[in-house]
Amino acid sequence: MIENISEIKNVYKAKSDTPLTPKMSEWMNNIMGSSEVLESLFEKYDSPINVHHLPSFRDNIKDFQDVFNRLELKGQIYFARKANKCTRLVKEALQFGIGVDTASYTELNQSLLLGGNPDKLVLTAAVKNRKLMQLAITNQVVMVIDNLDELQMANQLAGELNQKCNVAIRLSGFKVGGEKLYSRFGFDIERDIFSLKMWFSNNDFPNLMLRGIHFHLDGYSIRQRGEAAQQTLQIIKEFRQQGNVIEFMDIGGGILMNYLESENEWNAFQYNLKSSLYGNQKEITFRNDGLGFHLDEETKTITGNLRTYPYYNSVNGPEYLENVLQYKNSEGKSVADILKELNLEVRIEPGRSLLNQVGITMAKVIHRKIDANDNWLVGLEMNMSHLKSSSADYLVDPFLVYKNLPTEREEVQLYFTGAYCLEQDVLLKRALKFPGLPSQGDVVIFVNTAGYMMHFYETQSHLINLSTNIFTYQSEFQMTDEFKEDIEPEKK
Repeated sequence: MIENISEIKNVYKAKSDTPLTPKMSEWMNNIMGSSEVLESLFEKYDSPINVHHLPSFRDNIKDFQDVFNRLELKGQIYFARKANKCTRLVKEALQFGIGVDTASYTELNQSLLLGGNPDKLVLTAAVKNRKLMQLAITNQVVMVIDNLDELQMANQLAGELNQKCNVAIRLSGFKVGGEKLYSRFGFDIERDIFSLKMWFSNNDFPNLMLRGIHFHLDGYSIRQRGEAAQQTLQIIKEFRQQGNVIEFMDIGGGILMNYLESENEWNAFQYNLKSSLYGNQKEITFRNDGLGFHLDEETKTITGNLRTYPYYNSVNGPEYLENVLQYKNSEGKSVADILKELNLEVRIEPGRSLLNQVGITMAKVIHRKIDANDNWLVGLEMNMSHLKSSSADYLVDPFLVYKNLPTEREEVQLYFTGAYCLEQDVLLKRALKFPGLPSQGDVVIFVNTAGYMMHFYETQSHLINLSTNIFTYQSEFQMTDEFKEDIEPEKK
């Protein structure tokens, strides 16, 4: 068992003038230290490989369940399937007693094939055609309704199928501190709430069964999330007064997680990034990419915002959820208090935070070259879609596993590049330093990539193969057989 990465021969964390040291689990250290296993995995599966550690997934589930138990709430977790394509995670979620949040026909169909029952599935897709709606209705899966067109189509289709359709209504337009929060999802609570209550009180949609109320917020403000929950609970009371049976409130949107060991490193990175744009220090990113920050040449001021995930968060995961549930209204009643008064189930749809410490992405070095600006470019057998999310960059120090560390160590600064015939296929825009130039066949490992990174924008452009997904239940590794390839269920 390897407890510290510094103990592993020929494994080095990237250095930089602005380090971003990742939080890591024991199993990640152990796989990096198993050189024979690494070599055999690449022989078997090619590059890149995504490794999923299932015990860490289960630990995260339990930590969220503990919050519900401490607050004595009826709570259910729905794993946001869109965060990761590995079907084994769906099976693990269902076997461990939680649900799955699906956002497409394939996601819902796969979840059904893997054993999901109606109570353990929800459909939250932003766009729902007849085929998708029919699948949800025939399997009695709750469908989160976003607009009037969906209400009408779901009611019509359920009638044609001679079935009832379970729905939850998504709301938006909450006011916090006098400001109306924007979301492109859901019915506006000022403009649409009267109509919604009238439609369901008058049974205007006789084939729909209103089961719950849902909301989705962008961003991670605890206050905003808490206020939206409080306002939603008041609306649920009003629906119930008109005879509607509401069983749950679904808090949509992600739950913050933390990637980094040090807040100081995170703050220093942002400071130095701006400083490099001003020209006060050498560039710390490829071609001085501001990652959302820009230098206004006229005013000589920095504009814009950092377009990456907020990689450091002191309040995250289960603690973040607990803070939202403990958020109090003007009468001093918390969200949790009111949920219990109303005997409501609370539902959450975490993706990234359920996948914390669950996955790594590995790729092999295929070439080295010096560009026209005298930068070392190290090409990997992967492309930017294998490590791409809505974030402008992956901002965590990667690791390099040398087959043979150069005898004469000379620190080298480099950038990792990918296989696409695009100038922008620079896998990490940060300038990174290692104790020697990597060789062909060396392995680069990106940690904590399971949530919204290894799969979210993965494509087969250029007809390049998708990454191979494997999983393991082990934390120590002696042989390749301790890993299994993820196999999608056969389609119906």
